Amino acid sequence: MTQRVKPTSSASLGHHCGVAAIYSPDPVNVPEQLFFPLFALQHRGQESAGIAYRKESRTVVYKDLGMVSTVLSRYLAKERRSKLGIGHVRYSTRGGNKAENVQPLHVVCNKGEIALAHNGNISNTAQLKTMLFEEGSIFQTSSDTELLLHLLSRSRAPDFYSALVETLQLVEGAYSMVMMHDDTIVAVRDPFGFRPLYVGTKDGVTYVVSETCALDILKVSDYRSVEPGEILIINQDGLHSDHLPRAHARRQCVFELIYFARPDSSVFDVSVHSSRKRMGAMLARADGESPGEIVVPVPDSGTSAALGYAEESGLPFDFGLTRNHYAGRSFIMPTTAERELAVRMKLHPVREVIEGRRVILVDDSLVRGTTARILVALIKDAGASEVHLRLSSPEIRWPCFFGIDIPTRTELISNHLSPAQIASTVGADSVRFLTLDLLRESLDEPDAYCTACFSGRYPVNVALTPEELLASTRDSQTAIVEHASSGGSA
Repeated sequence: MTQRVKPTSSASLGHHCGVAAIYSPDPVNVPEQLFFPLFALQHRGQESAGIAYRKESRTVVYKDLGMVSTVLSRYLAKERRSKLGIGHVRYSTRGGNKAENVQPLHVVCNKGEIALAHNGNISNTAQLKTMLFEEGSIFQTSSDTELLLHLLSRSRAPDFYSALVETLQLVEGAYSMVMMHDDTIVAVRDPFGFRPLYVGTKDGVTYVVSETCALDILKVSDYRSVEPGEILIINQDGLHSDHLPRAHARRQCVFELIYFARPDSSVFDVSVHSSRKRMGAMLARADGESPGEIVVPVPDSGTSAALGYAEESGLPFDFGLTRNHYAGRSFIMPTTAERELAVRMKLHPVREVIEGRRVILVDDSLVRGTTARILVALIKDAGASEVHLRLSSPEIRWPCFFGIDIPTRTELISNHLSPAQIASTVGADSVRFLTLDLLRESLDEPDAYCTACFSGRYPVNVALTPEELLASTRDSQTAIVEHASSGGSA
């Protein structure tokens, strides 16, 4: 049975990770060139950061717990010239926030010297780890990324590339990753394309990053998506592209568009900001005659969708909540009272905007309802006559096995309460979610996305516990494994 991660106590969803890589034909200040794209990807993981780069035919690794500016700013003090390097920012969807799990992971084995940075989740981790453990493997971390290195080193294939292809044929799930193998950069995206990955060039230098915002900071304008199942080999001979023999219909994570990616990025070759505006517009269409008179976003995650709602409904848009960007993350607080204080430290109402008005409050999603209850109370305490909560995603009902830290089904509020009951619980006058049909209508290629956390339709076999299968008290939903190769809807 697949190992399940103990979820955080967060009232919101946990981010993924972010990766970056660089290869230059001539030596450049690689650590500095990695610092800036990793800083741009900080939203994808705030628990740890690290880089690995080549120095005189050996790999140097520097990583630690903490933010990019804290961990890697020392590399801005002087030049460290190299031709290649990789970097990582991490949120621990699997393995916990421990020092030994900080990436890039680095080994020297029979396939050479390898450093690896990975974004995603290997869904068959438990089976592979049991097999390796029984064959004598010793694990130094609790991260599923280490499995890839064990499988690579144990492969009987005659060379590194053959061993890599063999390894990737064994693993299932999501992986957008960058590797250094001796003096070569390797970038891979899984055949489903769950997580985004981009490759770009500027002045002869090649970059690989999770989102386009990390290329924009370097003024790289010539770029493209790494295709699902594509393997890039980048070294002194240039860039070579190959593909895994295993092919699937795309199943890109729709939550990248709803919440995770930066709004100024493109992921899956789609504008994140424009996608969120369309989702907000769909919410307004569902409302018909809106019950509110002003649209207020929950910053920053609800801003783009709120703009779309306001434009479609014709209602004024305003910032009725301000965000303190220096406040800590609310989930680290151990008690409900402390978490409530943390939310109040992070978000504060603008009384002049909302007093005496019927507020449409727009956010991206609802997980447990804890934060929503606090926000509704904040806005009503500031004088709003009504608060109507609107979510630009469908109801989250199922766990994710591909890189999102979603709580267990029993903790997801939509498995137990209807929208009307949720409204009563969080103190709102009404609650409306974007339906799955309307979400699909907002997407240019709806069949190319994984929506399993809403529908229970998984593109690969996953190990749901009996408790998870029975967790919903609202209906008798059953998980479905779709045959992705048939092109059926997600």
